[in-house]
Amino acid sequence: MPDAPPAPEPFAPRAGPAAIEDLRTRLRATRWPDAPEDAGWSMGTDLGYLRELVAYWADGFDWPAQEAVLARLPRFRVTLGGLGIHYVHARAAGTAGSRAPVLPLILSHGWPDSFWRYAKVIPLLTDPGTHGADPADAFDVVVPDMPGYGYSDRPGEPLDAIAVAGLWAELMSVLGYRRFGAAGGDVGSHVSRYLGLDHPGRVAAVHRTDAGLPRFAGDPADLTPEEQAWLEGAMAWGRTEGAYAAMHSTKPQTAAFGLTDSPAGLAAWIVEKLRAWSDCDGDVERSFTRDEILTNVTLYWLTGTIGSSMRMYRANAAIPLAQHARRVEVPSGFSLFPGDVVLPPRAWLERTANVVRVTEPARGGHFAPFEEPELYAEELRAFFRPYRAAGG
Repeated sequence: MPDAPPAPEPFAPRAGPAAIEDLRTRLRATRWPDAPEDAGWSMGTDLGYLRELVAYWADGFDWPAQEAVLARLPRFRVTLGGLGIHYVHARAAGTAGSRAPVLPLILSHGWPDSFWRYAKVIPLLTDPGTHGADPADAFDVVVPDMPGYGYSDRPGEPLDAIAVAGLWAELMSVLGYRRFGAAGGDVGSHVSRYLGLDHPGRVAAVHRTDAGLPRFAGDPADLTPEEQAWLEGAMAWGRTEGAYAAMHSTKPQTAAFGLTDSPAGLAAWIVEKLRAWSDCDGDVERSFTRDEILTNVTLYWLTGTIGSSMRMYRANAAIPLAQHARRVEVPSGFSLFPGDVVLPPRAWLERTANVVRVTEPARGGHFAPFEEPELYAEELRAFFRPYRAAGG
């Protein structure tokens, strides 16, 4: 007798009072490092800013209120590959009796975040008519937490982006979607790429906000001058900004001890990236409110997933170069937001994918769906519009 198919179950977590009080106690007992005078953000997270953020986290931040906001999203858990996967499944609004095809769309997040990255943009995609856009551009939206992130289970051995893409293809089958669109950024860009590479018969098109940091094993002389300059720029960025990735890819467990034990340390690790990678001109709270920052960080704290999220970097670092050399042949689009990290030239995009659209929005950074949800939603609507008939 065949095994029963996986059965999704509604999911609405609630942190207990003891967990919140433990967090506050730890925050109030933070042992602070010293810092050179006027160091600011030049050596990492600014001491003065983090002190203020931690004080608010301990005595002003209302996690139950933020938890209630997230609970408005239709959230579920299902077991795939032996792992419990948490996801949002929001269906297109007002589609009963409509002749317009609804395209299912799976959105893949990156680090250091979770389904949180897409919380603002989901209603803009499922109900565009209410938000001043064409109702015919509505999507069924699926936003999973990757294994080891957020409310998904932590795998015993870290999974790479190829394996996660396979899980997402299975998830879409469980939800009844034969064909669908895929979009993502950061680690989610890699997952979306492998969805297009390994499941081309099911993926209508792939949209990404970045092409990832380059891994190229060929002769640099074969690259255009723009590509060579980009590779050199990426290497320079890695020398000054890439220490976190080197740690994640080699010794993530060492960092995990401190970050799992100290909420102030966890906040320092995450908020420095929110500031550096967003289009905020050095003021992180131009892109994220304090409540938004702390919602993201608190999700990591309560789920205890900072270590498991970092271990995915180690798994991805072991992906063979031959995989990076594969070209995505399904229609591909890129929205290159100006505040993102190491923007690739068009020649590189066309070398690695069947590019049908590249745009450069006026604002936004690495976390574009959260920083500029309206702009990001319009980018997805415009890109996927020609592929709607392939959905379902």
